[in-house]
Amino acid sequence: MNINNGRTGPRWKGKKSAEAKALADPMSKIVEQLQSSLLKLETQGFLLNSAVLLSVDVEQIELLERSCFGQPISSEEALRKLLISADEDKQWYELSFEEAFYLCYSLECVRIRDENKCLVSSNDVWQYMKSKRRAFPEFYIAYSHLRKKNWVVRSGLQYGADFVAYRHHPSLVHSEFVVIVDFNNSSRLRVWSDIEGMVRLSTLVAKTLMVLSVNTNDCDAVSPSEMDLYKVEGRTIMRWFAEKHREDPRTSERLSSA
Repeated sequence: MNINNGRTGPRWKGKKSAEAKALADPMSKIVEQLQSSLLKLETQGFLLNSAVLLSVDVEQIELLERSCFGQPISSEEALRKLLISADEDKQWYELSFEEAFYLCYSLECVRIRDENKCLVSSNDVWQYMKSKRRAFPEFYIAYSHLRKKNWVVRSGLQYGADFVAYRHHPSLVHSEFVVIVDFNNSSRLRVWSDIEGMVRLSTLVAKTLMVLSVNTNDCDAVSPSEMDLYKVEGRTIMRWFAEKHREDPRTSERLSSA
């Protein structure tokens, strides 16, 4: 369902100056710089119960912030979570499963260690994340689908959604979409009232509802290489405003007099 609500295009912060900054520094270029930096320093992440901790330096902190991956955490909190003693001057970032696996598997620029500090293969990381979150494959596929198209993807929890998508850095532009991930066994958006509620909420916060349907074709991807079995279809659903689409009386007058 595609219904125009009269709102098109991004809402830049600072009008032309923000848009000009985004055009001069595209997100694809920033992510490439991050990838190069992480590879150069052989960056490592540490696998925890529901996240991955990344040990980084000053240059990488800037690139992670510009590319919108993860959140910084204090050294004390990181070391407490890792249950180890280490150099407290290190800088740490906490990544979601989707963010960490994107850097590990799709960009191949981060190596991940387990709780015993042993290197873990991408296949084993995949299995671990699946064991912690049954729907991780579907959410990761939706996340990577947007990231590969150079959208900035962040948590949509505050809007009751799975993700929000930005055209560029949130300091330059408002998020454009609230994203719901729908897949075979999902019970969301199955009745009209669910769709109507999400559309109304999206409209109230000046965003568009995007539904990413992940079709697993009744397969269970047991390794990352089998993700191609899954298909993604995106739909935007927007509220229709009758007053913006009703027939212009002047048009009727011209037609009747022709």
